[in-house]
Amino acid sequence: MLRAQISQDIFDYQTLLGALESYASPRDKISSLIKNGEIIRIKKGLYIFNETYRKQSYLGEQIANLIYGPSYISLEYALSFYGLIPEKVTVFTSVTIGRKRDFSTSIGRFTYRQIPMKAFSSGMDVLSSENNQPFLIATKEKALVDLIQSKRNIPIKSQKDMNTFLFDDLRLELADIIQLDVSRIEAYSICYRSRKIAFLAKMIKRNKKVTVYA
Repeated sequence: MLRAQISQDIFDYQTLLGALESYASPRDKISSLIKNGEIIRIKKGLYIFNETYRKQSYLGEQIANLIYGPSYISLEYALSFYGLIPEKVTVFTSVTIGRKRDFSTSIGRFTYRQIPMKAFSSGMDVLSSENNQPFLIATKEKALVDLIQSKRNIPIKSQKDMNTFLFDDLRLELADIIQLDVSRIEAYSICYRSRKIAFLAKMIKRNKKVTVYA
């Protein structure tokens, strides 16, 4: 039985071929398994067992890491994950050093936005689900920075523009903003060489002072 030969719930094409090497035509068998619904094709070369054969529920964040890489969860999905924005985000948004990509699959939509290598290499954490499924995700600070930097169509040329974006567009709470680590944001502004991120760091510093002396 295929399930006994493949230990993981999520697996690639080479693993599948190896498990079916006794068949005269492994590719025909793969097509049959997909047609019968025993395995689900997430994208070319990546598969998951159906609900009957899975050992545990799949984790969308982990799959997002696997669909296209190197990548990690960031942007709107990460901000929603941390509870920083009020909307529930159903699209798994990630950053990558590769080209921008979008994948619409049977288990969800996954989008990837390109950022520079220097910005990509810092600001990620490894978290685990309740079932001990690990996944890569941006820190709170990095997720916000990545999102601000990705909004090239929204001009942020002053502190007022930054406040409008944070509080009117994203609907962030000031109490959450001032809890962010300013030193991290300043480091990310250097990685991005971004004046917009420098505006963010200055705004947080100023509001932290106001809070301390209030």
